[in-house]
Amino acid sequence: MPIYIDEVGGADSAQAVGTEAAPYKTLVYAYQQHPQEQQFLVKKAAEPTPDQDKAGLATGDEAGHVAGEEAEYKPAAKAAMKKAVNAYDAYKKKQAKEKDLLAIRGKEDAERAKTYEEAKKIELVEDKSLPKPVKIKLNQKDPSVVKLRATGSEEQGTRVRVFGRVHRERKQKDVLFVTLRDGYGFLQCVLAGQLAKTYDALTLTRETSMEVLGEMREVPAGAHAPDNRELHVDYYKIHAGWKAAGGEDAITNKVQAGGDAQKLLDLRHLTLRGEVASSVMFVRDAVEFAFHQTYKEIQCRKVSPPALVQTQVEGGATLFKFDYYGEEAYLTQSSQLYLETCLPSMGDVYCVEKSFRAEKSLTRRHLSEYTHIEAELDYITFDDLLDHLEHVMCRVIELTMSDPVISAMIMQLNPNFKQPARPFMRMKYSDAIEWLQQHDIKNEDGNPHVFGDDIAEAAERRMTDEINKPIFLTHFPVEIKAFYMQKDKEDKRVTESVDCLMPGVGEIVGGSMRMDDYDELMAAYERENIGPGPYYWYTDQRKYGSSPHGGYGLGFERFLAWLCNLHTVREACLYPRYMGRCTP
Repeated sequence: MPIYIDEVGGADSAQAVGTEAAPYKTLVYAYQQHPQEQQFLVKKAAEPTPDQDKAGLATGDEAGHVAGEEAEYKPAAKAAMKKAVNAYDAYKKKQAKEKDLLAIRGKEDAERAKTYEEAKKIELVEDKSLPKPVKIKLNQKDPSVVKLRATGSEEQGTRVRVFGRVHRERKQKDVLFVTLRDGYGFLQCVLAGQLAKTYDALTLTRETSMEVLGEMREVPAGAHAPDNRELHVDYYKIHAGWKAAGGEDAITNKVQAGGDAQKLLDLRHLTLRGEVASSVMFVRDAVEFAFHQTYKEIQCRKVSPPALVQTQVEGGATLFKFDYYGEEAYLTQSSQLYLETCLPSMGDVYCVEKSFRAEKSLTRRHLSEYTHIEAELDYITFDDLLDHLEHVMCRVIELTMSDPVISAMIMQLNPNFKQPARPFMRMKYSDAIEWLQQHDIKNEDGNPHVFGDDIAEAAERRMTDEINKPIFLTHFPVEIKAFYMQKDKEDKRVTESVDCLMPGVGEIVGGSMRMDDYDELMAAYERENIGPGPYYWYTDQRKYGSSPHGGYGLGFERFLAWLCNLHTVREACLYPRYMGRCTP
């Protein structure tokens, strides 16, 4: 019985059976379905007539079935048959291999199931005759609390109880090595004998929580483990609900280094468990503490200004507006104005608060919500302000790097980091314009920079990176700075203002002396078309005993990006918020 193949109208599917009414589409497929048949008839697309060819109709059904001569079924060519036979042989070999693999896999599954059933019979019982365990965190190294048994010694080490999540695990013959993590440190646990043969041990997954008891020992010579010690386990327990997902849902399949950035942010709650992300958070904690400590040392007091406001500091275009019981209000852009009101009663003050900018920007250094470290200082000069800023940043770095654990994390994240040398370079805005002209760095319009330009981020970063050291860029023109900034007494075109620029990041601090004259401030309101009414409480500072004062705001995430050599400030946030992202 012949098998029919229609290369135009056939189908390689279950609907085709190889008859003239229901032909296959390809000879290879047809032969795989009927290798015992001897006759295969093939209908090819008909050759177009010369008139069709000229008319451009020599394609698809038009060429083979509609116009021109109707094609006929003819015996398959010998070369085509040989190709089909070879393809079938390869197909049979593949099927045989798959069958063998299925058999092997079935055997392995059966053996694994048997092993699991045997493993479920093993019940671990804590030996109450052993010394009572001491509960410790994984970073506990105090020898008065934790004593290690030396290799080859008969003197026992401290028996401890620890809790943590499986960070890594590996099997070596009949021994299971598990590295636990608890947020304070890492500890290698050694499970041997029956401990490594339980069902929990055989199905252990990363991120599973464990309670582990055992003796602390030195790591044998030539071996390696965190802090050169390990816990030789005598009992452990994985409580109900503590086991982490495995298989396709395993964390190693969900979160991978170098994965899609947006997916990693969607799974930020899992990404934070990784060594890099968690190290950044540890450094963040240490740096924030260092800021508090530094401010304490220089008698700068912490206050907590409101986040819900009805005034603007940096311009209305970047305000998040919302309805506040029928009144228009905003999320704060800066706490500066409120800090200034504290100077008469509290002296120098600072805050560490969230600020919000509705800035439609997706650059590496912009966020919609960020941590703002701001300070205001009373009875100072502009030079005092610069000296203060230099001291605070350098002292924070000194304190942070004095912690060996945090210092090691920073050097792991940023191997080329060096503490900034004092004094910082001081460059006036007019000198920066000249530098940009000399180095042929154009403004955003593609023209040479001129006095009055608001130096764009790209040009500013290029200049900073080429100079390659911290820069205090000062004395910006009045027109490109905020209304409250004090004018330079020797050059009324510019303000007593400063941006601190760091290599690799750009601006991380913006500050200035503040207007302390009532009439000058009122003129500034008018110049910027700002109604002074809502600012009455701010203006009153100039009516009731004014003083020369100044302050600044430091972008905490930018500071961390510089310190840790992060590609983007988003990596310095627990859960970043920027245009297009408000989850998780």
